[in-house]
Amino acid sequence: MFGQGGHAALALMSLLLLLWHDAAPIEVPQDPKILQDLKQPPTIVKQSVKDYIVDPRDNIIIECEAKGNPVPTFSWRRNGKFFNIGKDPRVTMRKRSGTLEIGFRSGGRPEDYEGEYQCFANNEFGVALSNKILLRVSKAPLWPKEVLEPVVVTEGSPLVLLCNPPPGLPPPFTFWMNSAMTPIPQDKRVSMGLNGDLYFSNVLAKDAHTDYSCNARFLFTHTIQQKNPFTLKVLTKEPYNDTSYNTTDPYGGRKVAESTPTFLSPPGTESSKMVLRDEQLLLECIAAGLPTPTIKWFKKGGDLPGRKVKFENYNKTLKIINVSEEDAGEYVCMANNHLGSIRHSIFVQVKAAPYWLDKPTNLVLAPDENGRLVCRANGNPKPNIQWLINGQPVDSAPPSLSRQVLGDTIIFRSVQMGSSAVYQCNASNEHGYLLANAFVSVLDMPPRMLGLKNQLIKVIENNRTFLDCPFFGSPLPELRWFKNGQGSGLDGGQYRVYINGTLEIKRARSEDEGTYTCVANSILGTAENQVLLEVKERTRIVRVPEHQSAIRGSTARFDCVVKSDPSLPITVAWTKDDKPLYLGWRLKKDEESLTIPNVNEGDEGTYTCTVKSEIDQDSASARLTVLEEASLNPSVSSALPPDRPDPPMDLDLSDPAARSVRLTWIPGNDHRSPVTQFLVQFEEDRWEPGRWQNLSTYPGDLNSVILQLAPYVNYQFRVIAINSVGQSQPSRPSPRYKTSGAAPDAIPRGLRGWGSKKDNMEITWEPLLDLERNGPNLHYNVFWRRKDLGHEWNNVTTMGSKHVVQNTETYVPYEIKIQARNEFGQGPESNVVTGYSGEDKPTDAPTDLRASKVNSTKTNIHWKPVDLNSIQGEFKEYRLYYWREASLVPGLMVSKEKKTKGFYSTVAEPSGILSDLVPFSKYKMFMVVANNRFESPPSNTVEFTTKEGVPDAPRFFRINRRSFDTIHLEWDKPLEPNGILIGYQLKYQTVNGSRIGRLQLEQFLPNVTDFTLRLPDRSTRYKFHLSALTQVGAGEVFAEESPHFANEGDKTVKVVPVKRQPPITVADLIAGAKYHLRVYSHELNSVSSKSVTFKTKPAYIDQVDIATQGWFIGLMCAIALIILILLIVCFIKRSRGGKYPGGGCVTGFAKYLVRDKKDLPLDPVDQKDQDGSFDYHSDEDNKPLQGSQTSLDGNVKESDDSLVDYGEGGDGQFNEDGSFIGQYTVKKDKDETEGNESSEATSPVNAIYSLA
Repeated sequence: MFGQGGHAALALMSLLLLLWHDAAPIEVPQDPKILQDLKQPPTIVKQSVKDYIVDPRDNIIIECEAKGNPVPTFSWRRNGKFFNIGKDPRVTMRKRSGTLEIGFRSGGRPEDYEGEYQCFANNEFGVALSNKILLRVSKAPLWPKEVLEPVVVTEGSPLVLLCNPPPGLPPPFTFWMNSAMTPIPQDKRVSMGLNGDLYFSNVLAKDAHTDYSCNARFLFTHTIQQKNPFTLKVLTKEPYNDTSYNTTDPYGGRKVAESTPTFLSPPGTESSKMVLRDEQLLLECIAAGLPTPTIKWFKKGGDLPGRKVKFENYNKTLKIINVSEEDAGEYVCMANNHLGSIRHSIFVQVKAAPYWLDKPTNLVLAPDENGRLVCRANGNPKPNIQWLINGQPVDSAPPSLSRQVLGDTIIFRSVQMGSSAVYQCNASNEHGYLLANAFVSVLDMPPRMLGLKNQLIKVIENNRTFLDCPFFGSPLPELRWFKNGQGSGLDGGQYRVYINGTLEIKRARSEDEGTYTCVANSILGTAENQVLLEVKERTRIVRVPEHQSAIRGSTARFDCVVKSDPSLPITVAWTKDDKPLYLGWRLKKDEESLTIPNVNEGDEGTYTCTVKSEIDQDSASARLTVLEEASLNPSVSSALPPDRPDPPMDLDLSDPAARSVRLTWIPGNDHRSPVTQFLVQFEEDRWEPGRWQNLSTYPGDLNSVILQLAPYVNYQFRVIAINSVGQSQPSRPSPRYKTSGAAPDAIPRGLRGWGSKKDNMEITWEPLLDLERNGPNLHYNVFWRRKDLGHEWNNVTTMGSKHVVQNTETYVPYEIKIQARNEFGQGPESNVVTGYSGEDKPTDAPTDLRASKVNSTKTNIHWKPVDLNSIQGEFKEYRLYYWREASLVPGLMVSKEKKTKGFYSTVAEPSGILSDLVPFSKYKMFMVVANNRFESPPSNTVEFTTKEGVPDAPRFFRINRRSFDTIHLEWDKPLEPNGILIGYQLKYQTVNGSRIGRLQLEQFLPNVTDFTLRLPDRSTRYKFHLSALTQVGAGEVFAEESPHFANEGDKTVKVVPVKRQPPITVADLIAGAKYHLRVYSHELNSVSSKSVTFKTKPAYIDQVDIATQGWFIGLMCAIALIILILLIVCFIKRSRGGKYPGGGCVTGFAKYLVRDKKDLPLDPVDQKDQDGSFDYHSDEDNKPLQGSQTSLDGNVKESDDSLVDYGEGGDGQFNEDGSFIGQYTVKKDKDETEGNESSEATSPVNAIYSLA
């Protein structure tokens, strides 16, 4: 009850809501470009159910997913307190998600994690909450041990066997079976109640033949527990004989006392039941009595809801689905047999957990706009409404002048930037609760066009037309439409503009053609788009097919003459009885008809002609009825196969006129296949003598037609007959017929005007066809004048197809028209078209070019526009030239190739976004304005530097197995480090089928590019994830699995098809690698160039100087000491008369130390293209591991340099002093063809490798 003050408050609230006028909330379109830049508070998009029961055998996963910009971070509360995930090793949170995973592989009990969980998703604009998730672990308790005494019952008496299943979570499903695991048969007399007990309305002697066991099946654990069985003893007054039992007399003639019905469940005469809205209601009545009672149901004061009610368990259970408040009331079940009846009343109450009437939704507002959030819910009892902001009660939040809470409504007035937040509405009563998140986002965004640019729309004349112009901005821009860039906004009368930007043209006419521009304007800027509208003539059938009857064996023909817009291609299709018509060899279709020769019974049906263009269609139908032949006596010739017809004969010309003549002929023999049509051809002797051309076709039942002809042509004609078999030979030509001349009828097509120089305009057109000349001495009258100045027409007469107007101003519009003329007169004039004189170089350059908001891959650019008159031509675009000047990574070489990007903008303060930049680089750019032919002088050149980013993946990542117990990893720096490398991160774990091991982490300095891993046993396999690191973070991951035993990585051969003239650019090469290249023919593989060897430049210089490393200095000292010892040994041997003189010893050692590199042969290429190709392969793919070389079979061996390799084995010859004959003959062995030699044999490091 409200007091006097309460009534006043309600009245004030009602008045405020009545007088309140708020702006419509902004609907953000689901456009990727908009959503990418749109900053929004978090929104929960996925969460676990409120009552969450989990299987104790599985890991626990509690879901919480949210979206927002920036990406939200997540935290959890458990039982109302902060849940510190980091302190519990069993609990992890998924990356970029709030979903919790609780694992028990290392121990622990799922029951320890039961409780109430709530997820919080947070970013700088607000906090969103999940529902409170009650986590419980499924339980399947055992049945209590009990000893059941035999149940003794008198025949005909009722009986209830109690089940009392153990309380599980969720409750188990119960059923009854005997010891042999056979289900207990249930019927009208014996059935199981909703509580699991087994009810006997009356007991028969045969019921004692089995035992009865209640079983409970637990859904989560998929286990079944069985209660100890009941043994039933039935006492009979007379002896029982099995053979005396039958269904009509279950007591076998014995006298058993009958009884009136009584209720076993529920007891008494009345009971009550409470059910929640939208759940299902189950009411049960089970009665005892002999004979077995029948159950009927009623509802007092009304009928049972027929569509929702269902009777189960032999009418003992009443089921109502999707319960509503109307289902409350008194339900009566009546049990009766022939001795009497009883009733039981069940009073049903329908309560309701809270349900939504008006759920709050996200609200996007522009600065200084008004809005409201409404949260209305109903339930029984009525729910309590509580508002929260970012997870805290709104009453405890700092007060805000722009926010007012009025019960279930929050009103916002003149919101400002920074007011964004997430509001929660909690509606709760004793039966449950509802929680809804709705964010209020204050957004300012300049107008944007979302649709396709410069879209072409084709419509049918007199149809209603819609031109779409989707746009967005905050505040919501005002949109106006203009036609051909002129006049005021289009709205009213013929036009209607919808709130979403769509322009409706109520009835499109030819004069509505043109360019329509939609302009969206707000205080933050302007955006525009254009739509080109073309109005086309309707496609229609002007001569429709007509119903007809045809005698079997004759020819039927359906007309379908179409008229359509000449610029729209059309297709004509025929169907029979609404199914596609298969033409085959017999049926013939042309542009205007369908002919069915030799009609039979299968041809009877309804034929439909459908003509379609890209924007409309028309159709017409007619029925064909097939009649029996007039004569039933077939001729002898009907047994012969049909053949082509004979050519027509005796062509005759009559009825001459200026542009027509009648042609008559006598048809030839049709050879048992009726002629379906005649084709008339003509030949003329002036333009293309001797060439026969098709003039027209006519139905097969005509032999005299009027031919429509062109003026000034000397014709002769011939006729071809066509039947189902094919065409006849042409007839003999008719006499010649010459038409008189006339003025031209046709208008030259393709008229246009354009400037090839800045001071001229070329007017061009397509000349008339020969048959359109209509007479001799064809000329063209060309007219032109300046547009919109009212000047007189200039004209010239020419025989060509071009005229150049000289001394024009630069890029000014002209009106142009043309007509053809000959000796007989002038033809019609063309429509006036607009042409332009030539363009010149733009005089003004864009100014004040600058960059802002530079990140790692993109930047905003701004400039001051030029005066459009200075462009001296059609404004094409502002063209930005930009290039990568240098990388901020020391030593990294970059390509300075210029790139361009165009921006079309006519606003006062244009801007754009330059994307796809390389991080950590210095860029330069300048801008020009362009017309169709020229560019302006460049603007000021601007330098900007992109921020550091994450690196690319390492250039390569190789995994080699050197022995049974070690794996050697090699990688190279990323091609684009995108910053200063601070090291590498290697994550690896064992893999065994679908099982994976614990993730291990190794980190390396930036100058470390290899790693050796010792295996615990030879069968272990690993999966490696390698990424480079900068200060920003880890870059793209290079993932590999370890090989089984042998090295993986032979020479790589790439084949690049070549389909143009040289020079050819070979891309995607590895920096600092050596390649062999040749060009060959795919058609003749023997045609090939010689192999060319080249090496690519290194990407950048290592930051570590090898000469300053201690290990390198020590190694060089050791080598020098070994060389000194060897020299001493050589001189001692020489002084004692040894075979090696000192010089030979030194020379032999030096040549052993540095071995010449040999060219590698090219691999054969099996694939062949139509064009030539070239292939190349890199020695970089074949470099051996340090200190070893890979043999042909893949095994690792020591260095294979030996005397035999250089010709000193077997066949080698020696001088008397021991020196070699033929200094170190080059041996071309299999190792060379495999390319296993070092690619840098002359470097000191490789010399060391050879020495080892």
